[in-house]
Amino acid sequence: MSSTLVSRHEVFRTIAAKSYCEWPVYDSAPLYDRSSLDGLEEDIRTVARVWFEHDTHESVEDFVCCLPLAYVEFDAHDRYTGTTRYGMEQLVRVFLLKALHGWEHESKLAEYLDRRSSVQKHLGFESVPDQSTLWRTWHRRFAPDLREAIETAARSILIQADRVDAPVPRQPPERLSQREEFNDEAPTQQEILDRAEDITEQVSGIVHPAFSLNRGEGSEIHQNAFWELQTYLGLHEHLAANEGARSFLYESNRERTPLGHNHRSHLRELSIGEIREMYREAVGRIINRLSKTDVFHRAGLVAIDITEEDPFTGNREGYENEIIGTKEKNTEYAYQWATVQLVGNAVPLVLDARPVKKGETRQEIVEDLLDSAQSLLHIDGVLMDGEFDSQHLLESISQRGLTYVVPKRMYTSEKAQAKRLLSRGQDCYTTERGLHLGKNEWHETTFVYKRNPNSERTDYGQYAVFMTNAPAGAVREYSYRWEIESGYKSIKRFMAATTSKNFVLRFFYFAFACLLYSIWRAVDLLVQVALTDGYGRSPIVTAQNTLALLQKRTGVG
Repeated sequence: MSSTLVSRHEVFRTIAAKSYCEWPVYDSAPLYDRSSLDGLEEDIRTVARVWFEHDTHESVEDFVCCLPLAYVEFDAHDRYTGTTRYGMEQLVRVFLLKALHGWEHESKLAEYLDRRSSVQKHLGFESVPDQSTLWRTWHRRFAPDLREAIETAARSILIQADRVDAPVPRQPPERLSQREEFNDEAPTQQEILDRAEDITEQVSGIVHPAFSLNRGEGSEIHQNAFWELQTYLGLHEHLAANEGARSFLYESNRERTPLGHNHRSHLRELSIGEIREMYREAVGRIINRLSKTDVFHRAGLVAIDITEEDPFTGNREGYENEIIGTKEKNTEYAYQWATVQLVGNAVPLVLDARPVKKGETRQEIVEDLLDSAQSLLHIDGVLMDGEFDSQHLLESISQRGLTYVVPKRMYTSEKAQAKRLLSRGQDCYTTERGLHLGKNEWHETTFVYKRNPNSERTDYGQYAVFMTNAPAGAVREYSYRWEIESGYKSIKRFMAATTSKNFVLRFFYFAFACLLYSIWRAVDLLVQVALTDGYGRSPIVTAQNTLALLQKRTGVG
């Protein structure tokens, strides 16, 4: 029986009423955005579970036709750059139907669409794509991760329909994906926490030897107590050292714990170089542990970016080189920190962090961070935002044998080109360019113009220009850069509060928060592998759980 407007409303009211359901997840979880395929898979699974429980919903075909997909940004997974006859949303629905039926060849799918006028109407086809168009769509237009997401989503739909004895075109595959196992034979929350406790202890024991304080022999307070206190501060939002130390004294099992001023004093004695060296050693230990699993590969795509703390409102006299202006070029001042982080399909570890001081060039910052990252694992490519638009910087990345994707600032020539594209109604345009390095030297790059169909602008501002030394399709990887922004949100949540102007203390608080974030993501990967033999980027262990377990055990050690 087909769905009705009333029955569809009932499904989504039911989803909204479930406290454990979030739909769509991009709107509720910072780890997802509208282009996230993990989020799409989770959304389809959420809707399918409730959809087929409705008495009038029996058709998987009807489900595919009615499934809300308008919010999904498929452009990031579309390898075609020119104008196309069929939209991505239409084609994703078509290939969901193919995967549901288990057809190996597009000829069966083309015959099916020819016979089903109701499907044609629901999917908005004025004319049905032929077999060759469908073949090119699947094999050339769809990115591999989109193909995998469609097959995973189809299995979820079959499982949910079969669970309530709704008719299915074929039996669900016996081998479930990791995400489906979570949903249908999911570990209980207690099982997750029990395993997370064991693994957190293992990881913290691995990380601890990398951190030390410049203290003499025979100190009465154990060094671990300082890391436990710092973790405790990260566990409680906006908690400063003095207040946190008093609370920690009562909650800790230790006989002696540091006072707030004592804690800060020892941290100030560290140098920026020592903090970074300890951080890199700790992350290296985490990577070595993760490398023992089949799902972690010592290679990946990284994003480099600069974040800033809340604007500084006090007197910065004597600190002008450290409390510098904001990236917005306004009259405010802020501490700035740069990081390099794994993105894409990898576990999002922060590989290194460093301060940004007045007078440092973006090239110096990027080369420093890439040196660190490449000492830890193999790097394939780099994503950066528009503030890293520099031909000498791009040349230095190319000299390392790395690819890059960077937005280009639009000057007169780029604006003129965007206006020409707009007048022709052209969504994408690619051209080779040489960027002058001086003394008859040039850096060869590719400019890729892409139009944002959802832009509120009506002029050339609908277009963005990207530079890359990879094939033009690589610009779609730029969507992965949002992961570093969502990571910053969690990292800043883990930072202890302070009003101190001490640069070392400020940087330590940020670096330690980066470490807590990386430990959380590492623990989550290891728990997922232990319970499911797989890894999905959506964590099953919460950051709060990990921090609490770190505090319960030995802080970072």
